[in-house]
Amino acid sequence: MSVRFLTKEEIQAVAKGTIGKTFREISNTNLNYNNKGTFGQLIEKSIFNFANNSKSAPDFEYAGIELKLTPYKINNNGTLSAKERLVLNIINFLEEYKYSFENSHFLYKNKNIQLLWYLYEKNKNRKDYIITNELYFSIVDKEFQEDYKIIKADWELIIDKIKKGKAHEISESDTMYLGACPKGKDKTSLREQPFSDIKAMQRAFCYKISYMTLLVRKYIAKEKLEKVIKKSVNNKSFEEYVVSKIKKYYGKTEKELLKLLNVETTAKNKFSILYSRMLKINGDIEETEEFLKANIKIKTIRIEHNGNIKESMSFPAFKFMDIANKTWEESDLYYIFENTKFMFVVFRKNDNNEYVFEKIKLWNMPERVLQEEVKKVWNKTKNIIKNGNILKISKDGKIQSNFPKLSENMYCHVRPHARCASDTYTLPVCDKLTGINKYTKQCFWLNSSYIKSIVTEEL
Repeated sequence: MSVRFLTKEEIQAVAKGTIGKTFREISNTNLNYNNKGTFGQLIEKSIFNFANNSKSAPDFEYAGIELKLTPYKINNNGTLSAKERLVLNIINFLEEYKYSFENSHFLYKNKNIQLLWYLYEKNKNRKDYIITNELYFSIVDKEFQEDYKIIKADWELIIDKIKKGKAHEISESDTMYLGACPKGKDKTSLREQPFSDIKAMQRAFCYKISYMTLLVRKYIAKEKLEKVIKKSVNNKSFEEYVVSKIKKYYGKTEKELLKLLNVETTAKNKFSILYSRMLKINGDIEETEEFLKANIKIKTIRIEHNGNIKESMSFPAFKFMDIANKTWEESDLYYIFENTKFMFVVFRKNDNNEYVFEKIKLWNMPERVLQEEVKKVWNKTKNIIKNGNILKISKDGKIQSNFPKLSENMYCHVRPHARCASDTYTLPVCDKLTGINKYTKQCFWLNSSYIKSIVTEEL
């Protein structure tokens, strides 16, 4: 039978037949295995006997099924995770906005996906990677009905930006599960958009790496994960649902919340326990399906009497060698802000000097801020490290750090993140002023004033 007329059951049977085989066993075709698309081409040609194509219809048009091959890996701690996002179709800015989600090209192309997973192993010949699992993944099936609602909301958010002439401001972190990732040779891969003269980075719809990791944990590792949303929530967004469940706790002090929710620990994770109890979660709230799929990280924010926030927000300490040897797009900082949503849980100090629970806010770094302001600080930090200009002499004759300070940029800065002065990392180049080859661990910080503008919506 022609591949064009294969049924869902026939496609899945063929897919199951590849499990346990290496790419070398499937075909010894002389392909360039360093190209990302090679494995997909091999499966299409050797297993399903159709040529690689860029047609707008699903690969199996008769059955309405798209074929996708995707890698996962075993982490150092033995857990499994996706190695990369699942890239879907290119977003046609000039056409996609004209349709509803139900009639969109995205849904037509990607409603039903036959997934094949292979295990990525760093030091193994790529031809010897093994296909280990398959999944018929249909977002219109009952099993994925809550995902469908969030994916639809994600699609609508992306389309809304296009309609507002802001396709150039789209970021993968805007959304929960369905992202809009850069897709092109480099930053010069630009496309016209319909409601602005500004050209926008070419982008493709994708399932985010956090979403793909959850699928790996659920369908390959067979983990049982707790859900925040335990039954249908109709047309509420995820944020609206969470707010509806916890707004009854607004206006209560920290002490009242701890007592009311029977949280007695003084450990650092007491607030994580507190937020889990609010949503009736037994475990860690950040380990629930929805938080993992959207890569949501919780940050507790305290606003003082004067309306300011005392503390800037720190991120993991960076290695000087890593900064020196990476591009901006490869950097950990870029990855964090491009792929993470933050849930700010806001407390405000009252007249009795007690912190009162005020609200929650889901936030992600705007693309303009990330690509202009944060990138500027990162590039300056890299240049300082590569050129050996770690230290300088201040106007009063003291030796001090040359890294970007809080006063230099309204969004972020660099300062120490170490247990003590002897907690150091090696420098790629000795400091020109002092000759030292190690320096106290540093990290990037979001400015407290910027965080204040986010949670008080004063931007």
